[in-house]
Amino acid sequence: MTTYAAFLRGVNVGGVNLKMAEVAGALTEAGFSKVRTILASGNVLLDSSAGAAGVTEMRKKAEAALRERFGYDAWVLVYDLETVRAVVDAYPFDREVDGYQSYVTFVADAAVLDELAGLKAGAGEKIARGDGVLYWQVPKGSTLDSTIGKTMGNARYKSSTTTRNLRTLAKVLR
Repeated sequence: MTTYAAFLRGVNVGGVNLKMAEVAGALTEAGFSKVRTILASGNVLLDSSAGAAGVTEMRKKAEAALRERFGYDAWVLVYDLETVRAVVDAYPFDREVDGYQSYVTFVADAAVLDELAGLKAGAGEKIARGDGVLYWQVPKGSTLDSTIGKTMGNARYKSSTTTRNLRTLAKVLR
């Protein structure tokens, strides 16, 4: 068995309010084992023997279970914990800078990653491409007004992206 992180996009923001215990229950009923949630923002750890080739199927299975149980347009990205650890370890900017937020945007579609990596950073913002991710640092209070923040609100990115703060990722990796 391998432990995976399943990142649910848009949970407990924008009107999609889910109780994490119910999310864990839905995923357990869908056949995942050792399901546990981290914080209330759509971070789930679960075990599976699906292997790397089965990540796409895990994603589809989780999305279907959440859509059926909660009746919302669920989008889930799934990564084994070693991949998440490598992504966090490769963060290219200073991690803790006063007045800034440090983020990782996970991107499941290579064409979308190319597009996002080509964006011009806004004032005080830093953007760098990683392996399947976009690293991002932005002044506190301007996340939603930043280049990436405005772009990520576009509906066409919902199915293939989700963003996490580095501090949240550290809790996922504990």
